[in-house]
Amino acid sequence: MLQHQQNMLQDMVRTGTYHAAITENQADFEGKVVMDVGAGSGILSLFAAQAGAAKVFAVEASDMANFAQLLAENNSVGRVIQVCHSKVEMLKLPEGRVDVLVSEPMGTLLVNERMLETYLYARDHFLKPGGKMFPQVGRIHVAAFSDPMLYNELLGKAMFWQQTSYYGLDMTPLHQPAVQGYFAQVVVDAFDPSVLVSDCASRIFDFATVKEEELHDINIFLSLTVAHPCSVHGIACWFDVLFNGSTSRRWLSTAPGLPTTHWFQLRCCLQQPLLVLAPHTKLWGSLKLKAHERQSYDVLLEMHAPPVGQGMPIQTSTGKFDMKEPYYRQLTAWAQAAAVPQQQVMQQQQQCSVVPNLSVPAADQQAGAEAVAAAAANRNPNGLRLGDATAAAAVSQQQQQQQQMLGGGWG
Repeated sequence: MLQHQQNMLQDMVRTGTYHAAITENQADFEGKVVMDVGAGSGILSLFAAQAGAAKVFAVEASDMANFAQLLAENNSVGRVIQVCHSKVEMLKLPEGRVDVLVSEPMGTLLVNERMLETYLYARDHFLKPGGKMFPQVGRIHVAAFSDPMLYNELLGKAMFWQQTSYYGLDMTPLHQPAVQGYFAQVVVDAFDPSVLVSDCASRIFDFATVKEEELHDINIFLSLTVAHPCSVHGIACWFDVLFNGSTSRRWLSTAPGLPTTHWFQLRCCLQQPLLVLAPHTKLWGSLKLKAHERQSYDVLLEMHAPPVGQGMPIQTSTGKFDMKEPYYRQLTAWAQAAAVPQQQVMQQQQQCSVVPNLSVPAADQQAGAEAVAAAAANRNPNGLRLGDATAAAAVSQQQQQQQQMLGGGWG
């Protein structure tokens, strides 16, 4: 239990951004009543107390509430914290609604673990009209990627089942189901931005207004332009959240190329890649996230590309993935190999790739950065924007902020 909390607390990007977002906005906290939704160790409650909150309700359903109580009792600012060992849905406050909600409800790809629904329940039942939410906005970003090393790795994991004499037994009937099983896992790791080969599609959620049922069935329309010829192996995803304080705005981003967080990034690798033969080729399709009872989502991906030759059909590739059962690639030896520059990897894989491997020009090294910048600038086919939030500048500012946080070592 504490080990899990330590893992999150030692994510200095996460913890440092929360600390800065709260303490830099004392006007939103000083003298206010605050609720920490899913308090865990109570660290956000303590930050709110540091920012001058008059009262903080630290709501935690698990036995971590006992440890949150210990921290509150042994830190002077903790005198304003009341730990509530309860589910938010069963909570009864001793007084009226609160002025501010703080929470860390994000899972992999923002929505995994479905904690956001509890955050919205607290908004509807405990937050005063016009009250502040930290964070207030979340965004999911999606781009196409080309990574023959990952593709061949997934194929290679199923090679065990191609043995024709395993203790005298033929294992090959299970090879194809094994391949399908490995490709049905979402891949969680920190990848080099150079594997991104397109612009971004984005979906924005304003936590102040979004309805809970909108999180049960999420559909992201994909219209992606691939810069150069390559094999598209699937889609890569990441998220960011905005702390829209009265004094200071802070972004917390899990984008590739920025300091890595404990969320990493997520990829859906297609068993059948799409071949892009011309520059500026348009891909289209959809990414659907359907909530299920295991506190996670089924991920349904459908992608289309132009025909590879005259008179041939449009290319179509689909995949179904369970976000609850990821392949944590970052924790394997493959992660070290993935650190090799992508261009070098493509050259190494060129002769052994199972599908035609069209090398991506060196100029595509900039494609990843362009995709991240496009997401930050809110350019997406859904036409969604964040009003007057200049996210592109915020990303640059965030890099500086994160460097300061890492140097400062928030605990």
